[in-house]
Amino acid sequence: MTFDASLAETVRTLQALTEIRPAIDRAGELILTTLRTGRKILLCGNGGSAAEAQHFATELVGRYAKSRRPLPAIALTADGSLLTCIGNDFGFEGVFARQITGLAQPGDLVIVFTSSGQSPNILAALQEAKKLGLKSIAFLGRGGGKCRGIATVDLIIPGNSGRTAQEAHLYLVHHFCEAVDTAFD
Repeated sequence: MTFDASLAETVRTLQALTEIRPAIDRAGELILTTLRTGRKILLCGNGGSAAEAQHFATELVGRYAKSRRPLPAIALTADGSLLTCIGNDFGFEGVFARQITGLAQPGDLVIVFTSSGQSPNILAALQEAKKLGLKSIAFLGRGGGKCRGIATVDLIIPGNSGRTAQEAHLYLVHHFCEAVDTAFD
């Protein structure tokens, strides 16, 4: 794909986010409500989506654009020892669900990232969140896959490209970080 074609596809995807604006607004409210009530956000994904989860947690605990108090967020992808322990002893499908069981408290929010919507460990994480009565947000691509319809709010990026879904996910992460920066000192 040429640079111009790739750029055009990304721009189309970002512009298509207006189609899911009600879901974006609901997700933003969930994030703000969770943080305003002193609860934490648990984030996960695989590969590039793991990087998205870690990026979001970093912006919340560290900072985004302004210096404000740190906010509670944990990237469930960041502890290599824990991931390999759970993966080895219980199977890779449970690496995030088991952490949610161990770390989540009532009122916490689970956020997952998957450009395919097909990852078994993300599906298990969403199911565990639901079982525990936790609210969740699913950043999805390619129609949402098997993960569609499980989260409290699905952010299904229009289109069939995993690449542009991830680019749109990052845009939305920054959109939510701007709202957090406005809401907190």
